[in-house]
Amino acid sequence: MKNLKDVKIMLVDDEPHIIQFLELGLMNEGFEIRTASDGINAVNLALDFQPQVVVLDVMMPGMDGWEVCRLLKKNLNNVAIIMLTAKDEVEDRVKGLTTGADDYVVKPFSFEELLARIGARLRNQFPALFSEVSFGPFRLDDRRKEIQYQDRVLELSPTEYELLKYLVINHGIVLSKSTILDQVWGYDFGGEENIVEVYIRSLREKLNDKDHRLIRTLRGAGYRVDLP
Repeated sequence: MKNLKDVKIMLVDDEPHIIQFLELGLMNEGFEIRTASDGINAVNLALDFQPQVVVLDVMMPGMDGWEVCRLLKKNLNNVAIIMLTAKDEVEDRVKGLTTGADDYVVKPFSFEELLARIGARLRNQFPALFSEVSFGPFRLDDRRKEIQYQDRVLELSPTEYELLKYLVINHGIVLSKSTILDQVWGYDFGGEENIVEVYIRSLREKLNDKDHRLIRTLRGAGYRVDLP
């Protein structure tokens, strides 16, 4: 990842050991970090600090993470918010998305997973930080809305482009159909989840992925891109 010195991340959690753990790890990755332990201080700090990414705990005393998320999305021009939730329930995911959250991570989580999701949000929402981004045999150029695979430009529809970009950026992470629908089609999409299967099938054909070695199906869990 490039230009990390230009990337500001704010951590908001009322558990000191989580803040210390994440702050140390992310500073070692080169990010500029600020921290807050409650919602009110988080909002005031964010207005001054202007972070690109906020890692935000849901359950906090006083102002909870949902309200902080709503206020940050209202008052900051462009910010990616990753919610930390203690439970993986559909209601929490929907509530987070409707208040403006961009992604969520369920506790307990690995630092590597959070780092991958931060990188994914930066590439999605701040493409100016990256000209062309390469992942194994893929090269993504978001300004041209173009994806090359093994030096071959893929002929993709706008939705196929967004889906493949999301899968590749999140390579190594299992993505459920509902998560893919939320991130690619939008949380207010009223269609069936099977639309994901249709588009995955089309991408596999264009990638010549007959054996499903590139885009893997994990039965009952979702899809995962495995890069060579």
